[in-house]
Order: sequence, then C-alpha cells, then structure tokens
Amino acid sequence: MNDVRELLDRAAGGAGKPAFSAAAVYAKAARIRRRRRAAASAAVLAVVAAGAFTLPRTGGDEDPAHASVASAGPSASPTDPAPDRAERLAALLPGDVGEIEEVSLAVLIKNATPEQARTTYLGPLDGHFAFRKGGGVGYLVLALEDREAVVKKTGRPADPDEDLCVRVGQEPARTDCVREVLPDGRVLTTWRDTMDVEGDDSVGWGPELVGRLRQEDGSQFLLRSSTGFEGTGTQGPLLSEPPLSRQQMKELLTGPEVLPKG
Repeated sequence: MNDVRELLDRAAGGAGKPAFSAAAVYAKAARIRRRRRAAASAAVLAVVAAGAFTLPRTGGDEDPAHASVASAGPSASPTDPAPDRAERLAALLPGDVGEIEEVSLAVLIKNATPEQARTTYLGPLDGHFAFRKGGGVGYLVLALEDREAVVKKTGRPADPDEDLCVRVGQEPARTDCVREVLPDGRVLTTWRDTMDVEGDDSVGWGPELVGRLRQEDGSQFLLRSSTGFEGTGTQGPLLSEPPLSRQQMKELLTGPEVLPKG
C-alpha cells in the first residue's frame, strides 16, 4: 500500500494545490465495499422476510497524451520514430490487454490542470496509463526512483537483500507476495493489495497487483497494475482483474525499454 501512496504523492506533488494525503485518495474503497455489503445484506433479509428469496508529464515538454491506442502485440516495433509513450507501451504488451491511453491521475482525481500536474520522471515509460477493456477501465502506474530519491524518502538506498514479503507487525499485510532474485542480482517482489483501507475521500480504488524491482545501485522501480477506481474522476467501471498479470509485470519491469538511455 505504501508503494501506491508513494506513486500518487509523486504524481500530485506538483499540482500547485494544498498538499493532500494519498491515503485519503484511496480511502473510500473500504467504505464503498462496506456499503455494498450492507446493502446486499439488507436486500437478502428483506427478501427472506417476504418468503422469497474508482500526472503528469513523464519526460519531455509535452502534456500527457490522451489518444487511445490498441495494443499491437509483440510484433510491433518499440523503436518507431518518436512514438508516444502509450504506443511504445502497447508495442511491448500482448494484444488482448485492451486500448491504452496515457493519463494523469492528478488531473482525473484532483482536478489539477495539465500544467499543475507536470512531473519529471526518470524512465522513458514512466507515467500513468489507462487500460480500456470489456467496458471497464484499469490503470498502470510506473515510476523509476534513483538512489538519491530512495535515500531521501527512506533514509537508505534500496536494498535487494531485504525481504519485502516479511512485514512482522505491519499493516496491511502483503498477500500472495512473491520475491524473486533475478540472474543479474536485482530482486523483484510482487504482491496483491485489496486496497481495503479506511479514510475519507470521494475515490475508492479496486484491487491491484503491486511490484517493486530493487536494483544493486540502490535505485528501484515501482509498478502498480490496478483494476481502477470509483468516484470522482472515474472513467468507467472496474476491471475484473488487474490490466497486467504478474508475469506481464515482470517482463515489462525487467526489459530494457523501461531503462533510461545511458
């Protein structure tokens, strides 16, 4: 859950508005679920009684792109002359992930202008992307943090030897957590997050897969594959599953296309 907060805080940090808590952005998820459960329970009781039965600029000087592109599958070339980020991302993914659109969560959720939401990222594919499939809309958020940024945030560089699946006495627990040491020494940890958190806001996020790739130089990639959100700024219903699977997240994070040039 901390990874999700970090990404949204970063996306909206330059929005030119009073600071807000990313926890608050996600917080309504639990309340929405509780209301649904309560409504369903009330409906069941009534029937029985009757005898029946949910920013930014990601490099360069342009505003976020908003043209949807269908994933072209593995045969597409990610080296076409100056393709936008959504096109480059689509070229790396299977054709069945749906249409991909670059967006800004700060613009959608916090009503920031594109100028207010501008943020400089390090990686060529860092940013926020909407995935449209079967009438639903999910999101992919990718960010590379260099060693300096990680140290500033946590007091120490990213440590590949740390087991992120072990969270003794910490909440929320990371369910279905998998830690994998890659041949080059980097460590990829992925887990499921129900986003069932308390708070007070007009947005409720659906379940998601979260990934963190820790690198030996002390930097790290953060990735979230979200089923979407409900409430303020929503672009459509939640997806039934995160837009990218665990394996697809791994392939994206470990590929050379996400690395800065040089």
